[in-house]
Amino acid sequence: MIAARFVPVVLAAALALLVGACAAPTSGPAADPTSMVLADGYEPDDLNPLMGYGEEGASKIYDGLTALDAQRQPQPALAAGAPVAAPDGLSWTVPLRQGVTFHDGTAFDAADVVATYRAVLDPAKAATVASGLSMVRDVVAVDPGTVRFDLVRPFLLFPGRLTLPIVPSEAVAAPGPASDMPLGTKPVGTGPYRLVEWRQGSSMVLEANPTHHGGTPAVRRITIVFATDDNTRAQRVAAGEFDGTVLPPALARGIAGQAQGMVLREHSSADYRTITMPFANPVTADPAIRQALNRAVNRQGMIDALLAGQGTPASTPIPPVLPEEVEPAAQFPFDPAAANAVLDAAGWVRGADGVRVRGAQPARFTLMYNPADTVRRDLAQAFASDARAIGVDVRLEGLGWDAIEPRMGTDAVVLGGGNPFDTAFKSWQLLASANAADGFNNPGSYRNAAVDQALGAALAAPDRATRAAELRRFQLAYAADPGMVFLTFLGHSYLTRDRFDGYRPVVEPHTHGTTWGPWWNVERWTPRT
Repeated sequence: MIAARFVPVVLAAALALLVGACAAPTSGPAADPTSMVLADGYEPDDLNPLMGYGEEGASKIYDGLTALDAQRQPQPALAAGAPVAAPDGLSWTVPLRQGVTFHDGTAFDAADVVATYRAVLDPAKAATVASGLSMVRDVVAVDPGTVRFDLVRPFLLFPGRLTLPIVPSEAVAAPGPASDMPLGTKPVGTGPYRLVEWRQGSSMVLEANPTHHGGTPAVRRITIVFATDDNTRAQRVAAGEFDGTVLPPALARGIAGQAQGMVLREHSSADYRTITMPFANPVTADPAIRQALNRAVNRQGMIDALLAGQGTPASTPIPPVLPEEVEPAAQFPFDPAAANAVLDAAGWVRGADGVRVRGAQPARFTLMYNPADTVRRDLAQAFASDARAIGVDVRLEGLGWDAIEPRMGTDAVVLGGGNPFDTAFKSWQLLASANAADGFNNPGSYRNAAVDQALGAALAAPDRATRAAELRRFQLAYAADPGMVFLTFLGHSYLTRDRFDGYRPVVEPHTHGTTWGPWWNVERWTPRT
């Protein structure tokens, strides 16, 4: 893993700058004790829930019918109580909270829930979140205070799928795709905060919703500054410009003790990083290449060198934070000798330049990554170094997502994803043949009948024990024919100013920026006196 050797030098240089920045810390950016200023390395493309905003339920602008708590369990939000399943599991009835209003003053009722979900299900809307609700056949209003979801098949964890933010029925009534809706820049929700300003490319301001059903948040104003460069963001938070930010683990640990009044928060996650192996590529489609690369990568070495130890090795999409679902026999060890033996047996012969060849085909492929994400960049470089050691030549390309997405069917990409709420469904989205080439769902068109069968059985399981057993069976089938090279489950690292009470640790999903993190429940925080 050649790239890893250079990390300490680069990090040391960055930390030297940061220590200088910390020499004269300020008392903090927010003169008003009920406000905070956060720095985010990620700016959303738009704020439309149909296009993915707030899909995992931590949006501050919107509420879903349910919200996930610190123990990853769905709790009523816009629902007035727990969703109730029919005896056959083919429908769920949800009572709705009364007296709720949207930010524009209009009343919330069952018509808004029906309109939101039907818009997601409407192919003409091309909602990117539609695959997450593939089990839903229809949603109907039983009365103004009750909705019923009719399912294609029973789905044990359906209440956890009801975190989708609800919007006014009028906001989704116009024909045309969801990407053209005004919600993208002018969101209207029922959430604890409302958007009052968005200077795209610069900042966003949220103000407390005084009519929120959970009460007016004590933190009245949140300003989010978009600063995409990790080192610049770290310098600015260390200099006292912000009340908090998200940073790569090594950088966060390096400045945690230098930034006055800042506390390091490290969260476990189910957020994986994986290398896709497209089946349309003649090299990555070869089972021997995929088996060999899974044994050639030094996952723990990457975590230690690139993530300051803040992460865990990944061989499948099932995270170790859910030990009851993990199959120990499906984990790939770091074993370059075994990797070389697999390639030798498959007829991949080393050339004079060290790159293996089979017939006229060199063992060479392109790996794309988003260069704005330093963790993905570093993992891509480390992966390429480990691959080269067994004779596989990985050519790296740093590209924006607009350039990456059209090529995901033929070129590998460093992909992120995963959540701890429903690993069976997330694995099905990522690896089931039914989802081949569906955007970021199975982008490499992986196909494996045994994997499909096990994941289908997990989704149809009548109880959690059966679901976990089927997930372990899925992992064994996958390890026998891996479709990707999973590298690590990331630890998420944050710095936050210690002047509020209410922080609660949480195991996080794949997430961008400050939506989750220490601020996942900021509407319940109170200023410290």
